[in-house]
Amino acid sequence: MAKPLVTDELWAVVEPLLPPERPRPKGGRPPVPNRAALTGILFVLKSGIPWEMLPQEMGCGSGMTCWRRLRDWQEGGVWQRLHRVLLDRLGAANAIDWS
Repeated sequence: MAKPLVTDELWAVVEPLLPPERPRPKGGRPPVPNRAALTGILFVLKSGIPWEMLPQEMGCGSGMTCWRRLRDWQEGGVWQRLHRVLLDRLGAANAIDWS
C-alpha cells in the first residue's frame, strides 16, 4: 500500500492550525473533511496535474473543492502559521543551520 500524503504526524501538526468548520444551518451536502482536502492539495502540488484532473477515486472531493480550501486557508493565514510551527520545531531540534 502506498504511503499516505498526510501522515498522522503531519495531520497532528496541521489540524490545530485550521479554522473551525462553519455551521451549516440549512443543511446540504456535508463538506469534504479537511484531511481529505489537504491530501488533494498535496497531490496536485506534488504531481503538477491541473486541479480539474484530481482523481475522484482519491476521495478528496473535486479539484475545485481542494483549490477553494487552499485559497481559504491561504487567506486565513494557515500556511504562514504552519511555516512558523515547523520552523520552531526544527529550531528546537537544532535542525536549522542559521549560518
